Amino acid sequence: MCTLLTSQSLPLLLLLLQPLPLRVLMLDKHGFSDEMDEKFKDYIDELYSTGPTRPPTKESFQKYVMLEPDYKLYYDHLCTHEILFRNIHNRFYCKKEHFFLHIAYEELQKTCHTKYVACKNGIRKCHKTKEQIEGAHCALTEGTNMPGCRYETTYKKGYALITCRWQDDIGEIIPDYVNSILEIPGK
Repeated sequence: MCTLLTSQSLPLLLLLLQPLPLRVLMLDKHGFSDEMDEKFKDYIDELYSTGPTRPPTKESFQKYVMLEPDYKLYYDHLCTHEILFRNIHNRFYCKKEHFFLHIAYEELQKTCHTKYVACKNGIRKCHKTKEQIEGAHCALTEGTNMPGCRYETTYKKGYALITCRWQDDIGEIIPDYVNSILEIPGK
C-alpha cells in the first residue's frame, strides 16, 4: 500500500524544514558578510603591498599603544603578550622596539598642543607630556617574524615624547608615534 508519506517523502521533508535566516543567506561561500570580506581584503592588500602603509588613526593608536586604565602594568611578559595579542608587526616582521602607555587618551592628545622638543634622535618634532606617566618599553630579544617575536619589558616612569599628525576625517590632531619615555634620574 502506498501512502502519501512513502510516495512523496522528499517534498514533505522540504516543507517541514525551516528556511534559513536572511543573515545566513547574505554570507558568501567563506562565511563572511560583504563588509567583513572587504575589510579582510583591505588588510591583506596593505600587508603585502610595497607602498607606504596607511596613516595612523585615533583608533589604531589607541589599539596599538594605549593600555586600559585598570591594566596591571607590572606584568612580567607584558610586551610579548600584548604585541602578539594586538598583532603589532611590520609586514609580519618583528618591531625592534615598541611602547605602551598607561594614560587616558584624551590626556595624551592634549600633549599634541605643546611646544616642540627634541626627539631622541635630536630632531625637534616631538611633544613632551606635561606630567610624568607610566609606560612599558618593549625591546626585541628574540625572533624576526611573527609569531616568534619575544620582547624584554622595561617599565618606565617619566615624560613621554610623542609625534602628532592631523587626521582629516575627524578634523583633529592626534598622537602618531611614541618616540621615547624620558626618565628623570633621582625621582
